[in-house]
Amino acid sequence: MLEWLAQIEPLSHKCWIALGWLGFVGLLALLTHYATPRGSEFVRKVVHIGTGHIILLAWWMQIPAWVGIGASIFFSLVSILSYWLPLLPSINNIGRRSWGTCFYAMSIGILVAWFWPLGLPQYAAIGILVMTWGDGLAGLLGRQYGRRIYYLWGSKKSWEGSVVMAVVSTIVTLAILLPTAGNHWQSWLSAVVIGLCAATLESFSKLGLDNLTVPVGSAAIAYGLMQVLA
Repeated sequence: MLEWLAQIEPLSHKCWIALGWLGFVGLLALLTHYATPRGSEFVRKVVHIGTGHIILLAWWMQIPAWVGIGASIFFSLVSILSYWLPLLPSINNIGRRSWGTCFYAMSIGILVAWFWPLGLPQYAAIGILVMTWGDGLAGLLGRQYGRRIYYLWGSKKSWEGSVVMAVVSTIVTLAILLPTAGNHWQSWLSAVVIGLCAATLESFSKLGLDNLTVPVGSAAIAYGLMQVLA
């Protein structure tokens, strides 16, 4: 009993830190909502980019897998309910039908369940941060500066946004692989391949499905390549 309590006490501190970060992101989104005329899409990207960094906190604080999986299930259910109840109006009101918020929460749980038991949280971080920064910046910059438009699977995309997705995803992957796997050609080649694959997966974004396929696909490709090329 005493051993169990000794384990729970530091875990509660870690959870409060994680909740504090999510609270900060929520506050920032609220301030952005009232301070900018850009509309709900910009607020959604603030939440999108800010929330993804929870994976780094979980990795750094070594939060147990069951906590991450439980949080993923909880936020997935909240996001589903928000489509019928006004729980997340600034996030889900984006002018198109999308399950992206739910898929985003699900992807975190899937990657934690996959890579935490293996002792390889860096691959979960690659998947989530590729989605966080790659898709986040591709959406913002593509919407503002995209001029060369193409349509894929009923989704409107720009080549400028896809290029941003590929470049940012490559940089994010390198930022994680270089310190964890080493500065060698395998890391660089894997990062470039992941960037191209992430941009391709992001193109198929009907109903927000890319919020699941991009992080899970990027993490799987990173893990597979590093195993094969090692």
